[in-house]
Amino acid sequence: MAKAGREKNTKNKAKHSKLMNRKKNKLKSEKELRKERLKAIIQKKNESEL
Repeated sequence: MAKAGREKNTKNKAKHSKLMNRKKNKLKSEKELRKERLKAIIQKKNESEL
């Protein structure tokens, strides 16, 4: 028989999805930031060589 009342587990799934998306976005932004810093360092090094 179907459960009466509130849907089962939808609140937890939504919360988990939200947290996981936040984590993925944080990792992605940190990766981009690292790339930008590395590019800046390489560019600075190349300019100093010339």
